[in-house]
Amino acid sequence: MKNDQPITILETRVKPEWIDYNGHMNVAYYLTAFDLAVDQFNDMVGLGKAYRDETGNSQFALECRLTFQREVLVDEKIRVTLQMLDLDEKRIHFFERMFHAEKNTLMATAEQLVTHVDLKLRHSSAFPPQIHHKLEALHAAHAGLPRPAEIDHAIGIRRKAKRGAA
Repeated sequence: MKNDQPITILETRVKPEWIDYNGHMNVAYYLTAFDLAVDQFNDMVGLGKAYRDETGNSQFALECRLTFQREVLVDEKIRVTLQMLDLDEKRIHFFERMFHAEKNTLMATAEQLVTHVDLKLRHSSAFPPQIHHKLEALHAAHAGLPRPAEIDHAIGIRRKAKRGAA
C-alpha cells in the first residue's frame, strides 16, 4: 500500500435523521460517520466483517476524541480521510478529518486508538503478519505527514490573561 497523503475512506450525504433540533448534524452522528469510515478502512486493509467471520478476530475502540470545526447540514456531501499516526503489534492510532466534499472545508476531526481483539478470549491480540505488513506500509507512507494540530490538545476553557497580572 503506497499512499503518502491521508486516504479518502468515505464519501456520503448527511441523512435527515442525522439532524438534531438545532438544524445541524447531531454529535452522535459525527461519530457514526467517522465509525462508518473506520469500517471502510478495515475492509480496505483486510480487517472487515469477512475477516471477523473467518478468524474470530476484530477491532475494538480504546479511545476517541472528536473536534467540531463547522456545522454540517442535511444533505451536505461529506468526505472522510484517514491518516495513520502510530502502530504496534496490536494497536492502531489514527486521525480522521471530515470535509465538506464540495467546498473542501474542514468540518470535524476524530482521533482514535483501536486494538485488535480475539473475540473468543475477549482480549487484545497481535495482528496477523499479512495484515500487519499492510498497516506498516501505510504507517511508513504517512510517517512524513505533518502531525495534526488537534492532536494532544487538552479540553478546557481558554482564558485571556488579565492585564496587570504578574
